[in-house]
Amino acid sequence: MARARDTIVLLAITLLRLLALTAATMAPLLATLVPGGGAAPDDARCRPATPRRGALPVYPSDMEQLQFLLNAKFVEAEWFLHAALGRGVDFLDHTLSGGGPRPAGAKKADLDFRTTEIAAELGYQELGHIRAIKQYVGGFPRPAIDLSADRFAMIMDDAMGVRLDPPFDPYANTVNFLLASYVLPHLQASILAVEAGQDAVIRLLLYQRADEVVAPYHGYTVADFTRRISDWRNRMSGCGAKDEGVKVLDRQQGAERRTISNILGAGEDSLGFQRTPAEVLRILYGSRNEQIPGGFLPRGANGTIARGFFQLA
Repeated sequence: MARARDTIVLLAITLLRLLALTAATMAPLLATLVPGGGAAPDDARCRPATPRRGALPVYPSDMEQLQFLLNAKFVEAEWFLHAALGRGVDFLDHTLSGGGPRPAGAKKADLDFRTTEIAAELGYQELGHIRAIKQYVGGFPRPAIDLSADRFAMIMDDAMGVRLDPPFDPYANTVNFLLASYVLPHLQASILAVEAGQDAVIRLLLYQRADEVVAPYHGYTVADFTRRISDWRNRMSGCGAKDEGVKVLDRQQGAERRTISNILGAGEDSLGFQRTPAEVLRILYGSRNEQIPGGFLPRGANGTIARGFFQLA
């Protein structure tokens, strides 16, 4: 029975990844055709960067946008690889870091066998993304990254609106690891298709546990945590509701207003949410400001786009 259940889970994961890849690929196009397709509020800070003269830099091609992704790629690669293997990017390919500092606080997590396999696969995928981006458009050294338990504990306290006791430890067990992972992949799901697939995997694994209480925090279920984390990311980005937990409170918020399950988070007409580089930085920094580093990137992100925001400060 257990083996059959595992087989069903893996088949569901595969299907969700295929669906997510399609959704993420089509969303940018459909969002331009369908009103409300994950569109941001009419706020200059939330609009996609467009070539123009003046305060913001001009992006003549996709090169700088792809290079920008390296920042989050390094964060995610180090997170998943250390959690699964206890070792990171340098152990697998020391040439990719470009001499950048090793991540602080990253370590092996206490995961069940299935989650260890999934985390390792996601880490290997991120490693391949880093290599591909550097090979085709160049890149920059790995930024300073903070993946310490203390960093995640601060984020969870902020998201939950209370000081959790004991402090949240993302490496303590499978559920905590999945909740901590929930903070990361969705940041770029609308930018790179595979990220949407990764997000779907994490969300499915969390949805399977949606009604479980997150020990030892009695009174808070997995669904509660995902809802609060999504609200936190919305607050950090400052561009409206572009994030939802794995289980909505009202069917009116679900797909076609008919479901409370929310495995593939999406907006009106189930189109993918869109985030600008500035929004991604506000979340990674945890500062609500793309010009103020902190959070997972205490010294700031690297690359032309990220450094350009510093020049405007």
